[in-house]
Amino acid sequence: MNKSVISAVRESENGMPAAEVAVNMRLALIISAVSLLFPWRMRRWLLQVVCKYSIDRDARIGLSLIGCPSLRMAPASRIGHFCVIKGSDVEMGAHASIGDFNWVSGLPLQNDRHFRTEIDRHPTFKLDRHAAVTSRHFVDCSNSVHIGEFSIVAGARSQILTHAIDYKAGRQVSAPVRIGRYCFVGTGCIVLKGARLPDCSILAAGSCLARSFDEPLSLYSGVPATRVKALDPDAAYFHRQHGFVD
Repeated sequence: MNKSVISAVRESENGMPAAEVAVNMRLALIISAVSLLFPWRMRRWLLQVVCKYSIDRDARIGLSLIGCPSLRMAPASRIGHFCVIKGSDVEMGAHASIGDFNWVSGLPLQNDRHFRTEIDRHPTFKLDRHAAVTSRHFVDCSNSVHIGEFSIVAGARSQILTHAIDYKAGRQVSAPVRIGRYCFVGTGCIVLKGARLPDCSILAAGSCLARSFDEPLSLYSGVPATRVKALDPDAAYFHRQHGFVD
């Protein structure tokens, strides 16, 4: 690998000009792409040493492109094949997993083109322990997306969006998204900026979660989603000790 590329990435630090930070993330993508040709142990070493990522020895990344400002992967966490993850910080707890063919992207803090007035914006994708995103989903991390422990974004083609256009102000705005503990998000759902799914809740397939709810142990469904009914607190799904569902 070109020594000047490695040196440039090693010298990157917080506080550098926005253009230089953006270049370093592009370099991280390049390094991630080039390292696909190498065995996993060498790829892991390159991502840790060159990109300054923190990847546990028992964690693993498949044939995916990673271009994050920071990446932290706890023991037994996994990123599958053919994913593109760029622009936002990523934090994965123990046994958390991101499946195949997922697209996760965000606008870094150093980029001042949008969201200039939002001082509390945090472009971060965080999965707590045993949380999972299956395959073929899109996650916009212009602001933070937090998926609680033992929760699953299941099926395929769901979208999590943290930004939108404020037509009155004529500008883009963002707000964090939170999915609580032991939640289940069905296939083909849309979760909009500022939305919150409470602990031990289900978002039915094809629903649009457009605002924040606070009543746990509930089924939410519809476009826009509303609370439909209470759920059985003794259901086995809410008492799992490992994320994978047999």
